[in-house]
Amino acid sequence: MKILLKIEELMMLILSIVMFSQLSFDWWWYLVLFLSPDVSFIGYTINPKFGAICYNLLHHKGLAIMIYLVGMYLNNESIQLVGIIIFGHASFDRILGYGLKYSDSFNNTHLGKIGSKD
Repeated sequence: MKILLKIEELMMLILSIVMFSQLSFDWWWYLVLFLSPDVSFIGYTINPKFGAICYNLLHHKGLAIMIYLVGMYLNNESIQLVGIIIFGHASFDRILGYGLKYSDSFNNTHLGKIGSKD
């Protein structure tokens, strides 16, 4: 089942690249901005609960889709780009086993404990 879920996430990552290709930005913008949602790690310097809130906001695919749709509605490619980057980055993280965080610890995610063999 884990392999099937990783393939699904890979397809969503590819979808984000295809969606990006429909925008007028140069291709290197995707690469430069791809890791930008990880700025949310700064929240963990305050405490795990705040860190989890920050991380989950910038790694939530539903929010990414909503941002993208707002960008479409406003005909604003920059807003669409934000949604695409969050969507693609979240898919990439989930391929690596990093899920949305619980508030008790960075390692405790909706996909299980980071680093566990389960």
